[in-house]
This record gives sequence, C-alpha cells and structure tokens, in this order.
Amino acid sequence: MLDLRQIRYFVAVAEAGNVGRAAEQLHISQSPLSRQIIQLEEQLGVALFERAKQRVHLNAEGRAFLAEARALLANAARLEELGRNLASGATGSLAIGYVEGAVHSGLVADMLRDFRRARPDFHLQLRSRRTAAQFEDLRQRVLDLGFVYAPAPQGDPDIESILVRREPLVLAIPEGDPLADVADIAPGHLNGRVWITVVRQPGDTNRAQFLAACAESGFMPNIAYETADPLTSLGLVSAGMGLATVQESLRSTAPPGVIFRDLPWFKRSVSIHLAWRRNDGRAVIGDLRDAVSRGVGE
Repeated sequence: MLDLRQIRYFVAVAEAGNVGRAAEQLHISQSPLSRQIIQLEEQLGVALFERAKQRVHLNAEGRAFLAEARALLANAARLEELGRNLASGATGSLAIGYVEGAVHSGLVADMLRDFRRARPDFHLQLRSRRTAAQFEDLRQRVLDLGFVYAPAPQGDPDIESILVRREPLVLAIPEGDPLADVADIAPGHLNGRVWITVVRQPGDTNRAQFLAACAESGFMPNIAYETADPLTSLGLVSAGMGLATVQESLRSTAPPGVIFRDLPWFKRSVSIHLAWRRNDGRAVIGDLRDAVSRGVGE
C-alpha cells in the first residue's frame, strides 16, 4: 500500500529538482526526505531519479510515475474535502419516501426547493411508497425520511413522526350535476348517489373508513367505481361518472368540468406525517425536520 506522504515528498522533489530545496518547502530535514524517497523506490522496485551531485532528475520511469502521482494527490484532496462536507451535511445522499398526498399538498416540492437552495450538492432519491412499506424501509435503512399518511405506531422503538399537514376533504361534482347549483350541500343530498373512491392496494382500509364516515354523517353512498389515485377519480368525475371526495389541495389541479364544494360536517381529512429513525442523529436529518416544521408553521 502506497504512503500518501511519500507520494507528496516525491512530487515535491520532482518539481524542485533538488532535495534540499524540496525539504525547505516541506519544512522537514533533508536526510529524512532522502530516506523517504529511497524507501518509495525500494517499495516500487524501480528507480525514479537520476542523481548527480546536488541535483536529481526524473528518469523516464519517474516522469511516468509523476503524472499518476499528481492525479492521486488531487483525488486524495477531493476525497478529503468530500469527507469534511459529509461531516458537515453539505453533501451526501438521502432516500425519501412519499405518499401521493404529500405531492398533491405541495409538501414534497416545498421541501425540495428549500433543501436544494441550502445544499445544492446533496443528492436526493424520491421513492413512492405506501405508508406501511415506508415504516419498514426506514427500519431497514432503505429510506432516511418518509412522508406517510399515518403517525408512527405508538411506542415504536425505531420510528418517530410528526404531523406536518392536515387537509379537509372536499366534494368533487360534475359540472352539469344538479348538486352544482346547491350552495350548502347536506347529507341528504348525497344519499344513494353514485360515488368514486380510491383503493390503493389490496387490503386498503380506505373504503371501509370512507363508508364509516358517510354513515356517521348521515348518508349512504353507492360506490360504483374504485381507482388507484385521486387524480384518476377526478377524471371520472369530470366525465360525469359520479361524485368523489379529495383533499383540498387538488382543487387547483383538477381537470375541466369539476366543481368543488366544502363539506364542513364530513368528519374526514387527509393527514401527512414526516417519519424518521429515532437513532438517526445526522445534522441533515434534523435540518430537514426543522425545515418541514417551519413550513407547517408558516
């Protein structure tokens, strides 16, 4: 294994052309410097200099070695700088999971914009994951942070979380529907109407939770269509296929032909939580948590 110190000494002597002058530049004595150069040549098994009285000259092997030695020292300097940047949190890589609701609410975009401004050299990997999968990926260190629909399980020894956004659900109505002319929609207006709901994967509890909320509010929907995401649901609403509830932030991205009405009596909302590993003490994780928390306060 080559000694970087010996490589630096070799470059200094090669550039100075004189051991004494190189020793002065390196702030060491001439004899130890000469011994280090001889040890390097012995380790390599090749002479790098032609020696004549007070001067030394690179031979052909030395000139070839000098080019690579300079490149090695430059790479070592870059590696040292990278280590300092990693320690300070100025650079590195993070994997962040998210649910689609975090994207619709603007949380992911806001985080990326602020983070990129503060740490332009940091690499972020964004991965779409269900909430349960994100918790498992955090435990397995596949993810560093996660935007999820539910808080970390109470008493979880590995995962912590904070609530970062809660949005009410609003009613999406086709433009030509009679409800479009109703200013204050009551539960009786919705009883028996055709509905579109989101079912993200087998075993999803969204349908059951939606039905329970409807029953508590005093009406029973006729669920005729199930989609994988709320944007698809809004597309069906636009086509006049039925009604849907979506998080409020989707008002601005809905397709033409959709009208929204508030349902202040409907006791259901979309909650987004930020989750992380309890034992992750990296400064960059704390800074991200603080940035997201400040965004919530604003």
